[in-house]
Amino acid sequence: MALKVAVLASGRGTDFQSIVDGIEKGEVDAKIVVMITNNPDAGAIERARSHGIEHMVIDGTAYKGRDEEYFDLVDAELAKRKVELVVLAGWMKFIRSGKFLKKWKGKLINIHPSLLPKFPGAHAQKDAFKAGEKVSGYTIHFVDESLDGGPVIYQESVPISDCKSADEVAAKILEREHAGLPKIVDSFAKGKYGIKGKKVTYLLFGAKGRSER
Repeated sequence: MALKVAVLASGRGTDFQSIVDGIEKGEVDAKIVVMITNNPDAGAIERARSHGIEHMVIDGTAYKGRDEEYFDLVDAELAKRKVELVVLAGWMKFIRSGKFLKKWKGKLINIHPSLLPKFPGAHAQKDAFKAGEKVSGYTIHFVDESLDGGPVIYQESVPISDCKSADEVAAKILEREHAGLPKIVDSFAKGKYGIKGKKVTYLLFGAKGRSER
């Protein structure tokens, strides 16, 4: 049975699209059971609609300063669909709900456009460009209470010395994100990640597959 995935996205949804494409090509053994956005104008909404994926808006502005309540709502939707993996793909609302983070520990991942711990936060590509970095990249990591500081699952370096602007840096990194994110989602269908402190280990499932968990 395919891994049940929920995607949380706030913007254009191109990383979300990369997972959809991987599933449709048969390269990712998963099913996106819901896409949730905090932004009523997110481009990810139309992407979900065009692929027949259930989607919903839980508007973040309506719950300002009420993070526990907001993520209780998100959690209820995930539980209703028996979600096994939550992917933050361009999700721009910081998760301050300790209860949510505790429940989804090890099943909540984020993709960030830098080689963490360098350049955390919302302007990573611009920060790397301003710093004159010759190489940047992206990181896929588990989410914890820190800002982009959770245990690292995967990183890929991307040369950016030829980029003339922060936008060029962003575009070059994003292209590689679209190749890497679907593979990591698929890895959750084929194996199990262990977390000890900041160290991440991975073990492939045996012949019985995910039912062994």
